[in-house]
Amino acid sequence: MRQRLRDLFAMVLVAVPALGWVPLNAQDSVPLSALSHVHGVAIDPDDADRFYLATHHGLYSASRDGIAQRISANVDDFMGFTPHPREPGTYFASGHPANGGNLGFITSRDGGRTWRMLSPGADGPVDFHQIAVSRADPRVIYGVYRTLQVSRDGGATWRTIGPPPAGLIDLAASGRDPATLFAATERGLLVSRDNGRSWAIVSIDRRPVSMVETSDEGDVFAYVIGYGLIRSASDGATWGFVGLPERDHHIVHFAARGARYYAVTHSNRIFTSADSGQSWRRIGR
Repeated sequence: MRQRLRDLFAMVLVAVPALGWVPLNAQDSVPLSALSHVHGVAIDPDDADRFYLATHHGLYSASRDGIAQRISANVDDFMGFTPHPREPGTYFASGHPANGGNLGFITSRDGGRTWRMLSPGADGPVDFHQIAVSRADPRVIYGVYRTLQVSRDGGATWRTIGPPPAGLIDLAASGRDPATLFAATERGLLVSRDNGRSWAIVSIDRRPVSMVETSDEGDVFAYVIGYGLIRSASDGATWGFVGLPERDHHIVHFAARGARYYAVTHSNRIFTSADSGQSWRRIGR
């Protein structure tokens, strides 16, 4: 998936900066610039000035001083990562163990420190690169591993819905309707109102969309390549322009709570905004 994004961005960028890396035996505290392959971001439930980063080598807690602290007891590759919308300190993830294979659908209930498999998923163990928890009904969770899957019991059991949209990059569940899904794809932003069985293009643009996410308040955010960050407070009916953290550095992971935003770009740059995207500051320069 990340290779697909790199190939896609290469069409609009002259060059892509090289990603940093962290060896498996890295120290627990590292500068943000040393983290490699960030796969997800979430805001700390107790302190909006702190945030979590799911990476190729475990889960890290970071602050605006540019220092990250590994909090997971393991150094597994969290390819998919998302917080529980109503239970602070509970997180869901999927990906690869450090020694290879697939993690299945896993959960942590102690702030990301320890993890256990909740389910292998359908035809698993799965490696969900996209996970979307419904804020309207957190028992409804979607994941993509070869097919689009859904759980209606909080991740304990899963069944297949069908194929995901072509060129899928990211997935988000509506904050208002558990049957509504948004998909960021290479050919635009899509919406499904029937649990992912059928999809329609959102009437904004057919440009590639590198990210889609819903906020704690239920607003939908997406990043349209060549345009910028957009927002809908009407579950996709209407959209407005938010801004650009930095030109030519496209957002691939995003989290919002109130006026506080965090954005991770395809080049592993991390930005924050305290005024709903009107101004941005890079963290860990």
